[in-house]
Amino acid sequence: MLVEVKVPVLAESVADATLMEWQKQPGERVRRGDRLIDLETDKVTLEVAAPEDGVVKEIRKKSGESATSNEILAVIDTDAAATASAPAAAAPATAPRREAAEPKLSPAVRKLAAEHAVDAAQLPAGREGRVTKADVVEYLKRGPAASPLALTNEESSQILPPMVSEPQSAPVRSEQRVPMSRLRRRAAERLLAAQRDNAILTTFNEINMQPVMSLRERYRDTFERTHGVKLGFMGFFLKAAVEALKKFPVINASIDGDDILYHNYFDIGVAVSAPRGLVVPVLRDVEQLSLAEAEKQIRDLSEKARSNALSIEELSGGTFTITNGGVFGSLMSTPIINPPQSAIFGMHKTQERPVAERGQVVIRPMMYVALSYDHRIIDGREAVQFLVHVKELLEDPARILLQI
Repeated sequence: MLVEVKVPVLAESVADATLMEWQKQPGERVRRGDRLIDLETDKVTLEVAAPEDGVVKEIRKKSGESATSNEILAVIDTDAAATASAPAAAAPATAPRREAAEPKLSPAVRKLAAEHAVDAAQLPAGREGRVTKADVVEYLKRGPAASPLALTNEESSQILPPMVSEPQSAPVRSEQRVPMSRLRRRAAERLLAAQRDNAILTTFNEINMQPVMSLRERYRDTFERTHGVKLGFMGFFLKAAVEALKKFPVINASIDGDDILYHNYFDIGVAVSAPRGLVVPVLRDVEQLSLAEAEKQIRDLSEKARSNALSIEELSGGTFTITNGGVFGSLMSTPIINPPQSAIFGMHKTQERPVAERGQVVIRPMMYVALSYDHRIIDGREAVQFLVHVKELLEDPARILLQI
């Protein structure tokens, strides 16, 4: 029986998807659930798995091509035997070892290797003897000398520039051209549109993190034993942001034509660094979540982001965003609004600094925070007061519980 492998139904806002590297080729046996290929959309990477056991009979769409919802990608024969199942004949003893071990390359990878004059036989093969674009890029970064396969003088002359006899030769100047991923291109378009279409202004403040750090240190072990999740800092910031958004609802609003659309719910996006770039999964109805529930959702969404398992629904919507550049060591930045939202809150690295308290200079763990906002609907007074309220809540965390 022939079974069609189709593109999953894409979200209404996603027109099509780009095929990445095929993990199976015609004639290869697959089992139900085996990953066949990844599809990259503007928002997320989707995995397409084999629907049944069988043998790949035909591949309809090549790597690098685009496909739409329900379009047929491949055909699996559930009755056929794999043509590759029989053991291959041993290569003659006189055959060069490098030819016998040449890795499998897709047309896109072979093209990239050819552009940089890289001998395909020198590329280290990965899973099932295949080489991906990432393998080629990594090989170019290391340089051919770092390849685990030895090259003869004749082979080296085909891919390397002639050796210079001077004892101190000038360093080789090189460049490499790598196509932007679809996700990166879409992010670039949205960032440029945000700068062009919004009157972005940023205001700053600083927070003494000692009260939150002391509370976290005191209850961290008990919290984890009780709720099965670690007590982090993001949960405190989420709850503080919700209370401040309740007090200044325009910061949770968005522009819709000539109207201001106020949201009476709080769907907050949390920016997460994923292998394919920055993504912003959304926590729904944060005002209804306990601190433990918020931490669990943050953990689960972060794990999905790192494994490229986020769904389009988990990346869609959102009324406000929090981004944390502090995990990379940033002390201060001006985050860019995530349209159609009107504001974004930026966290940064906590660092001990001398501050004045009651006429005395003391050392405190301080964090700079930022709020970038659309000045078309948010006045500076509201933005500043929003940050001040977040500061007050975090410097006296009991106020979050009391909602005052």
